[in-house]
Amino acid sequence: MKKLFLILSTALLLSACGEKPQGMGSGRGDKPSWDGTGVAVFTEPGWKAGDKNSWLLALRARTQYGQNEYSRTN
Repeated sequence: MKKLFLILSTALLLSACGEKPQGMGSGRGDKPSWDGTGVAVFTEPGWKAGDKNSWLLALRARTQYGQNEYSRTN
């Protein structure tokens, strides 16, 4: 009985080691975010695709004015 319990518990513990690695898998490769998607519908007006500085300024403005609840309520 103890031997059966030992075999079953060992099998249970080893089955947890067989999990496959999970990745984000966005499929974008090494393309930086400021290059955009290439689809005009997803592009913010006034933002230039491929311009890192323009991307950072758009993110800063979005954070300050669009996602800051404190500034939106006052």
